[in-house]
Amino acid sequence: MGLFENLDKIFNVSLIYATFRASTPIIYAALCAALTQQANILNIGTEGIMLVGAFTAVAVSYITGSWFFGIIAAMMGGALIAMIMAVGHIKYNSDICAIGMGINMLAIALTKFLLSVMFGTTGSFANPDIIPIPRIHFAFLENVPVLNDLLNDWCFTEWFVILFVIILQFLFYKTVWGLRLRAVGQFPMAAQTTGIHVNAVKYQAMLISGLVGGLAGAHLSLGYSTQFVENMTNNRGFMGVAAMYFGGANPVLTSVGCLLFGFSDSVGARLQAYGLPAQFVLMMPYVVTVVILAISMIIKLRAEKKRESSLITNEARG
Repeated sequence: MGLFENLDKIFNVSLIYATFRASTPIIYAALCAALTQQANILNIGTEGIMLVGAFTAVAVSYITGSWFFGIIAAMMGGALIAMIMAVGHIKYNSDICAIGMGINMLAIALTKFLLSVMFGTTGSFANPDIIPIPRIHFAFLENVPVLNDLLNDWCFTEWFVILFVIILQFLFYKTVWGLRLRAVGQFPMAAQTTGIHVNAVKYQAMLISGLVGGLAGAHLSLGYSTQFVENMTNNRGFMGVAAMYFGGANPVLTSVGCLLFGFSDSVGARLQAYGLPAQFVLMMPYVVTVVILAISMIIKLRAEKKRESSLITNEARG
């Protein structure tokens, strides 16, 4: 009875920002996966790239006293991990899924080891000297009730992810580089005959993906929180990959899928305060993951069947 009486406290204006806040690290992870997927490379290692980025950001921010240097270092660390994957897959033809899972396990072990060696602690590291990513405050919105709750005090990287989705959408579908990237992913032999260096484009995709994955980790440890916790990505990288499949590697549609994760997480956290079992709350994001993957697979299969039927019809007419 108490739950229904407090629905207005669960579903209110603040839920919109809570949803977006919870979705932001997943959006970054999904865009990381979308970049490589456009080149037909499934980046299962997104989780590991994020985790390395999260640790590097905290460590560098703590040492230098600068959140900016923390982000740059995290992006460089993510790029390094991504290039290790790229060399293994592109140069030595190793299975990308096997490499990705190896990277994920390596990241968990490596960050745990470095946490112990560098900071002499286990489990987590938090310190006042860790400089978080700043939040942007608009003074002119202070007296506007709804907009003040919705738009004020967002983290810098939360604003940037919106711009980045738009930029990536434009790059994928409105530029020569995007055309070449998609050509390499869909028709590599045809792309090669037109003079496109297929492997070079794939390396570019992996490098940029690593930079974005590192940024995702930096946001998680310096923007979403101000600490590093062992395995703090908590499968957000895999959720990003699921959302990428849902959106067909389209940045805008992929971000919509991420918002579903953020919504389920935010609503679940609020419901827990009104007696919902914690186990059910923890389960919700994974249930949404399965549902999103199922929907995306159904859509993909229907599209393939429609394409096959149209080809058969055209051949019959010919």
